[in-house]
Amino acid sequence: MGLKIDLDLCTGCGACVAVCPFCALAQRADGKVEVNEACTACGACLDSCPVGALSLETESKPLAMGALDGYRGLWVFAEQRGGKIHEVSFELLGVGRVLADRLGVELCAVLLGHQAGDCAGPLFEHGADKVYQVDHPALENYTAEPYAEALSALIRKYKPEVVLAGATSLGRGFIPRVAVQVNAGLTADCTELDVEADSRLLIQTRPAFGGNIMACIVCPDHRPQMATVRPKVFKPAEPVAGRTGTRVVENLPLKEPGVKVLETVNAMQNEVNVAGAEFIVTGGRGLGAPENFKLMAELADALGGAAVGASRAAVDAGWISSFHQVGQTGKTVRPKIYIACGVSGQIQHLVGMNSSDTIIAINKDPDAPIFGVADVGIVGDLFQVVPELIKALRG
Repeated sequence: MGLKIDLDLCTGCGACVAVCPFCALAQRADGKVEVNEACTACGACLDSCPVGALSLETESKPLAMGALDGYRGLWVFAEQRGGKIHEVSFELLGVGRVLADRLGVELCAVLLGHQAGDCAGPLFEHGADKVYQVDHPALENYTAEPYAEALSALIRKYKPEVVLAGATSLGRGFIPRVAVQVNAGLTADCTELDVEADSRLLIQTRPAFGGNIMACIVCPDHRPQMATVRPKVFKPAEPVAGRTGTRVVENLPLKEPGVKVLETVNAMQNEVNVAGAEFIVTGGRGLGAPENFKLMAELADALGGAAVGASRAAVDAGWISSFHQVGQTGKTVRPKIYIACGVSGQIQHLVGMNSSDTIIAINKDPDAPIFGVADVGIVGDLFQVVPELIKALRG
């Protein structure tokens, strides 16, 4: 995809140069505009041209009129390791059930592996109507090539209109390959998903431009519509014991992977487990210095052993390890109680914690964005409020 400039139409007004966020447009000596290698084909300049001299050239052609009607169904890639389904798969089945019902289609799960046991049962209980299962020796240990080959083959055969997957290390490793192989668009790290019942478009929302805005992305001309979602963004579907569905076993002639896995070694877990904590105390720029995270640790201890989190600003300042970071470039969390101390609440932080059951914000700035998502807001100096809170908790 690239930006095309019709020089016969260009009047040299410079309007497009002014709005380009990447400084990819410049005026020549004759006033005409030219594009340089910094262009990302984002399209931000298109509406600025009063004469319509700007357009985007696409490398792939959209599906022919009527071809979109041949795509039906909403799929969730059900990630499993050693016969255990990853929690994000149940979270995607939860939101997938809502979207599938709105579209009036089946909710299907795709299960890849080798001798992984009965993983289909939990998928049915969490809302899947159908499970497509591929059992093959090439899928025993995860490598991107056979996983992408298998899922792409299923998509070509059954033509789902939506495919969702977890933005885990595994999903991020092979889902982009699948999107390329089936000529589909892919939106990564979505924080919200919705559908338009009439147009059947998947509305994919994610942070953009460094987390400063939330972008709603649609893919009107290609199918399937593909998106990945980070763990803990959505609540998992409630299981219904004994619920069953249809299992479809596919025998695919997969190629042997070019990479041979000799051994799988479980990495030692870092002592910081922010993502799985039920109670989190997070410090931000308002702490002012690294030694003030001791106050956060004291509050966490008073809560009975809560985890200590941090905003990106605190991590970038070198005050605390990145293992503690919560937000778009850190961990996505969903604790029972989230206490934000001195955290302003920029979008990139909010997308990582706004699904928490109860959010308590302490900040001396009454206009801090964090108060917009807080269930309880305390406007005050955290160095006065937190010690009093610790004293009250310890009785």
